[in-house]
Amino acid sequence: MAVVETRNVTKVFKEGELGAVNNVSLVTHEGEFLVFLGPSGSGKTTLLRMIAGLETPTAGEILIGGRVVNNLTPRERRIAMVFQSYALYPHLSVYKNIAFPLKAQNVPKAQHRQKVEWAAGLLGIGRLLDRKPRELSGGERQRVALARAIVREPAVFLLDEPLSNLDAKLRASAREELEQFHKNVGTTTIYVTHDQVEAMAMGDRVVVLHQGTVRQIGTPKEVYEDPADTFVATFLGSPPMNLLEFSDIIVGFRPEGFLPSDLVPGSKQVTFRYRIKYVEYLGAERVLYGNIEGGSFESKEIISRLSWNMPSGYEAGAVHDFSVAESDLRFFDRKTEKRTHPKPYPWQ
Repeated sequence: MAVVETRNVTKVFKEGELGAVNNVSLVTHEGEFLVFLGPSGSGKTTLLRMIAGLETPTAGEILIGGRVVNNLTPRERRIAMVFQSYALYPHLSVYKNIAFPLKAQNVPKAQHRQKVEWAAGLLGIGRLLDRKPRELSGGERQRVALARAIVREPAVFLLDEPLSNLDAKLRASAREELEQFHKNVGTTTIYVTHDQVEAMAMGDRVVVLHQGTVRQIGTPKEVYEDPADTFVATFLGSPPMNLLEFSDIIVGFRPEGFLPSDLVPGSKQVTFRYRIKYVEYLGAERVLYGNIEGGSFESKEIISRLSWNMPSGYEAGAVHDFSVAESDLRFFDRKTEKRTHPKPYPWQ
């Protein structure tokens, strides 16, 4: 295991333009599962490739295990990377695909079988060693790619959206397998994804990136419940956080916290008259879209998320009192869009 650190790392592909990565500084914890999360073009894959040694930083330092590795090759960095495309050799068996890095590292051939069977056993693919990649499902190919990375016993794993080619059902099961794999191996792992569900479910901590900068680093609970700015507030969560502009502030609250008034716990709550425009039925929950009637936020659009067992009457066209607990309100500076201290409620 090793700690990965970046110090003011920047990558500019074209002079005069905004960098793909800009002054990113972060430190992993030893053995943690750290997730880089952001939309397309946020710089997460570029940052990962610089850590791997596949891209050269324009500025800044990258350290692995306390050693600056800017001038080291990927092999010298003791990292293993799994890409979005698994890049398996189609003409080689699963066994030979997994053993390939051992051959490249000049590991004695007598040790190959033991190491391959150890890696395959960790991922439950021992029965597939004689097959070719074309005979495998997407989930099995993903596990072969992981086994090929594990067999090198690297100090750091770098995973670049390895589940994106799988269907929804396979993604869920592969996510569980990856979590279990990390618990078993305990190697520091950096995982890139644009999928917030993956990030929240798998990450010990999440690095939220946007336009090449780090917007927030925290546990899944921290980045979801206490977003650092309006981008994080709206990027995480489906539906996203409701944001209401008033004077010099933006007031935010999650849709699951905006409920019929008699269902909001505690006496300290903010209440709005809410007209429901339409309802999405999603099986386990219902998502309500509507507008506020009256007050400082007249006609503002608001989303509410209700569980499947809510009483009837919350249908399109209905008007009800909906509330949010004061403790669930989040405040952002309207100019900078960054979190600010709680404010009194002048709209009340």
